[in-house]
Amino acid sequence: MKHIEGGICAAKGFKASGIHCGIRKGRTKRDLALIVSETRAAAAGVFTQNLVKGAPVVLSIQNLKDGHASAVICNSGNANTCNANGMEIARGMCDLVEKYLQIDHEDVIVASTGVIGQEMSLGPMVYGMQELVDALSDTPQASKDAAEAIMTTDTKLKEIAVEFELDGKTCRMGAISKGSGMIHPNMATMLCFMTCDAAISPALLQKALSENVVDTYNMVSVDRDTSTNDTLTIMCNGLAGNAEIIDEQSDDYAEFKRALFECTSYLARATAADGEGATKLIECTVTGAKDKATAKVLAKSVICSPLVKAMIFGRDANCGRVMCALGYAGVPFDVKDTSVTLRSEVGSVLVCHSGNGLAFDEDRALMVLDADEIYIDISVGNGEGTATAWGCDLTYDYVKINGDYRT
Repeated sequence: MKHIEGGICAAKGFKASGIHCGIRKGRTKRDLALIVSETRAAAAGVFTQNLVKGAPVVLSIQNLKDGHASAVICNSGNANTCNANGMEIARGMCDLVEKYLQIDHEDVIVASTGVIGQEMSLGPMVYGMQELVDALSDTPQASKDAAEAIMTTDTKLKEIAVEFELDGKTCRMGAISKGSGMIHPNMATMLCFMTCDAAISPALLQKALSENVVDTYNMVSVDRDTSTNDTLTIMCNGLAGNAEIIDEQSDDYAEFKRALFECTSYLARATAADGEGATKLIECTVTGAKDKATAKVLAKSVICSPLVKAMIFGRDANCGRVMCALGYAGVPFDVKDTSVTLRSEVGSVLVCHSGNGLAFDEDRALMVLDADEIYIDISVGNGEGTATAWGCDLTYDYVKINGDYRT
């Protein structure tokens, strides 16, 4: 498996585009994206578990019930959530794809991201649809245009593509993602759209995706807020020519899942690093837990802790913050068997051993915590459970960004 260029346009038979249609008045950022497969594709999705769901989430769940899709349309600048005309707008977006591309509106995945509870009109999208369709291309730039069009407070464009082999055929998988604030997924993600030219049954595709997010996007947190619009979808059109994957015990299915993990784990990590106002990525790995489930709860408790996040921002090697977050995680572990190491590219500092804080070189700790990526390595015993979670530091800018997000 290797990383390649092209994002969502790397796989055969996929085109994309992203334009500015004017959803956000006074801004010229791209705000409408389109992804199209030249053939009807097997498709799967996972969505927010928030009881307050955006209209696009509700409609996409409905449209994906048959396990197929041919296109994705997504706007940024308005979440189309808590709007009286929400379903009308979401259906209207699908109808536009049908009108301009002759793709059945029920084969369209629709998504929106931005301000919640703000009045929305289909007008800008009606106005921009011809331009959006005319801009469709299978070039790497087209993927970047679409990736930019789904961004809100993101500061970095997020995309990836990989190449791998199935059944002797070269297959490609690509993805674009957005997410910076309201990041605390629950069996879903922020917005992530994936394409692949491998052939796989809809049932196995859904199984692979649902299992994947448990160890990738669901191990990310920026601010503990589970969005109303979290959406992760994938379309696989089979144009690579491999024999359709129908056996979950097969080597090809295992390789497909490996490619999926390569893409989603990369983007999950990138999402944490680009958290609103963030200056540092935090990666916490717990080892020695009694099982994986316990390790996951402990790791996520640490990266979710506001005090741990503030500690990393302030370069304060305070083991008490980490131990406290472990202690209220709600799962059992032996405090006396717990050690904590803070690590970066500069080096490492052991700050806790056998549950007790240690004396250490404060100047060295400052150097370690001055790096852009900080690793918190925690051992809680000799069990087989291991898990990694990703988060970011908590800065003054997070409050500034969200203090006037709507206005």
